Amino acid sequence: MKKFFAVAMAGVMSLSLLTGCGSTENKKVLKVYNWNDYIAEDTIEKFEKETGIKVIYDTYVQNEDMYTKIKAMGEDSYDVVIPSDYMIEKMISEGMLAELDYNNIPNFSLIDDNYKDLAFDPGNKYSVPYMWGTLGITYNKKYVTDTVDSWSVLWDSKYSQKIFMWDSVRDSVGIALKLQGYSMNSTDAAQLEAAKAKLIEQKPLVRAYGSDDIKDSMINEEGVLAVMYSGDAYFAMEDNENLAFALPKEGSNLWFDNMCVLKTSKNKTEAEQFINFMCRTDIALVNAEYIQYNTPQKEAFNLLPDEVKNDPNIYPPEEYLSKCEVYTDLGSTLSLYNDIWTAVGTH
Repeated sequence: MKKFFAVAMAGVMSLSLLTGCGSTENKKVLKVYNWNDYIAEDTIEKFEKETGIKVIYDTYVQNEDMYTKIKAMGEDSYDVVIPSDYMIEKMISEGMLAELDYNNIPNFSLIDDNYKDLAFDPGNKYSVPYMWGTLGITYNKKYVTDTVDSWSVLWDSKYSQKIFMWDSVRDSVGIALKLQGYSMNSTDAAQLEAAKAKLIEQKPLVRAYGSDDIKDSMINEEGVLAVMYSGDAYFAMEDNENLAFALPKEGSNLWFDNMCVLKTSKNKTEAEQFINFMCRTDIALVNAEYIQYNTPQKEAFNLLPDEVKNDPNIYPPEEYLSKCEVYTDLGSTLSLYNDIWTAVGTH
């Protein structure tokens, strides 16, 4: 996938030359808070050179980490954040996000309509799509000879201590719910109790609960099955030809990460300028190729290789997406999910 990048960029680099470079006098400072390893390596430098705006860039590994830190920082926080769907919904309800001025984000027109006006942010008043994808199973074809088409394979005792689960309460509880035919957003006490029992049953089979480190573990063949996001899976597959990725037949999580401006931002115009820059075709393409998640930017998508655009495990057909669920803000019910995760951890 990365080999394609150099060829495709030759056709779009001229776009960046049209933007000009901003003055470096009285340089503004913009603080951006994003997921770990979730932007092409020279993107920030390009933005700084073009605009004269200095960027302070920090990263996190979970939505909850980002939320907790921003709450603790109060008024002196970040300008741009990139939360997931359910966290955006939560932050909107708590008055943490600023309404966007789309006069400053004309490149929003390049975002595919399929990824606009979603339930967690009707009308995109507060957020602009950045990436989307699914949650599935990465497996090593040398050691897993069964057909991998169900979450149930993660409970198969023959793979004991060779399974990596995602260290995320929403994902792990969601998988246990989905496997049993329940919604990944269930608030039913009996269904949540069943999910807890299922995860406790599975725990002796699990080698580790991880996050970004799972990619390297699977590349190094320290395990044979892992819950992974689609982009992480394809990153790992490039480094180990024995790896493959599958979407379970029960359905999965369909997630969206969107760019937002915090209400406490003192640099809202510059923050919107950054979001507009990230939506530009050459920049969106660079980021999609580097991160290897799904881009909602129409022109960038069209520049991807056919084998990527046509891979149903990367860009699933509507038939499969209809079985997937976007996480919603659980409100007070989240405490029940956290209780489940604590119970699993103590077993």
